[in-house]
Amino acid sequence: MTALRKLGQVGPEVFPLGLGCMGMSDFYGARDDAESIRTIHHALDRGVNLLDTADIYGPHTNEQLVGRALAGRRDKVVLATKFGMVRDPANPAARGVNGRPEYVRAACDASLKRLGVDHIDLYYQHRVDPHTPIEETVGAMADLVRAGKVRWIGLSEAGADTIRRAHAVHPVTALQTEYSLWTRDVDENGILATCAQLGIGFVPYSPLGRGFLTGAIRTPEDFDADDYRKTNPRFMGDNFTRNLKLVDAVRELASARGCTPAQLALAWVLARGDHVVPIPGTRRIANLDDNLGALEVKLTARDMADIEAVFPAGAAAGTRYAEAVMGLLSR
Repeated sequence: MTALRKLGQVGPEVFPLGLGCMGMSDFYGARDDAESIRTIHHALDRGVNLLDTADIYGPHTNEQLVGRALAGRRDKVVLATKFGMVRDPANPAARGVNGRPEYVRAACDASLKRLGVDHIDLYYQHRVDPHTPIEETVGAMADLVRAGKVRWIGLSEAGADTIRRAHAVHPVTALQTEYSLWTRDVDENGILATCAQLGIGFVPYSPLGRGFLTGAIRTPEDFDADDYRKTNPRFMGDNFTRNLKLVDAVRELASARGCTPAQLALAWVLARGDHVVPIPGTRRIANLDDNLGALEVKLTARDMADIEAVFPAGAAAGTRYAEAVMGLLSR
């Protein structure tokens, strides 16, 4: 039986891999709600109990999808959603951030309605609002906990100082931030260490590099016309070619160890600590089962050194987001 991992000092026990649901509704091309719901149900049947969504995905449609998938199964799930990022209908590429207390309360009520539930297990601030003190935002989130609408609170892409300030107002159960072989900022900026020191669970999103680390993406033409990765710096021009060489090196290491590139990449993330719970996203059952195979991959110190040799920190070419979005990170 797979051992569970605990998020935060007083948070929930969850399966070592969660399921990111964003790509079922947004950003990664065509959607198929029926297939996505089957995948969610399959994940629950396999023991996965952490589902991750957000109000911005769709926007709103991903929460509705997850809500439909949870019908009759709510008690099996640690349900996580997020607030705080705002999309401009007139400019879909633009992003705003809102952490004002009145917005926090309204966003929570709206998410509860879309999800069709009476409480959210883990409620994240999606991005830190530079115009609202974190103490005010987290104070409003704490009010939601006291009201019974939220069980635990989290932050996403917050800097180390912000995490400490937030945690002083109300215990932060989890921090969600991008982390993978090709995105290791948290190792260098103190965020991962801060989470460990404060007893905060760490939930890496995009642990497979938005699918690149699976080895399945070979050319930019593999993406649908509306797939946002077409405009992501790491998937463009010379960056794509350079990053593909890194992925091919991972593929060779995985083959030598009898696993897939995705399993090797996820096993590397899982090995970073027992408080680390990655949430790879997929809408396909076959990919989900492949990801879960990572739990059978036990990396030795030699394995970790071999991975580091071919894919050291900072090796990925290109920033992880376009310039405008990079400004929203690690505040």
